[in-house]
Amino acid sequence: MGATARSRRHMVNLNQIVAVVDDDESVCRAIKRLLHSVGIAAETFSSGGEFLDTLAAIPSYRPACVILDVQMPGISGLEVQRQLAPTGLPVIVITAHDELSTRQTALASGAVAYLRKPLNGAILIKAVEMAIGGTLRP
Repeated sequence: MGATARSRRHMVNLNQIVAVVDDDESVCRAIKRLLHSVGIAAETFSSGGEFLDTLAAIPSYRPACVILDVQMPGISGLEVQRQLAPTGLPVIVITAHDELSTRQTALASGAVAYLRKPLNGAILIKAVEMAIGGTLRP
């Protein structure tokens, strides 16, 4: 085994892509940069509808987890989460408007984490590690 193969074991599996669904482009960019800084690939979607359409159109597309904003135009994050439930995809819910009923609904529906914006980068990374099974540890 060469040096490259050895060091690759300490990296995330590149097939593990995190889907970031948020209508705020700056939030998408910031999360994508943050995840990239720790070796996690991310794809961004500007709406729940766009993300659900991609899942429906490309059956082989299966992100390792989904970071999902609650309040978006069109389909809300909680509705996207409800539609994702049968797939077993881990979901991390993010929101700028922390309401107890929303938090309870998201967690009762199986969210791995419920995080308030502005996001704490270290906490978000921890939540993503948990969601994808801790595969980031060397």
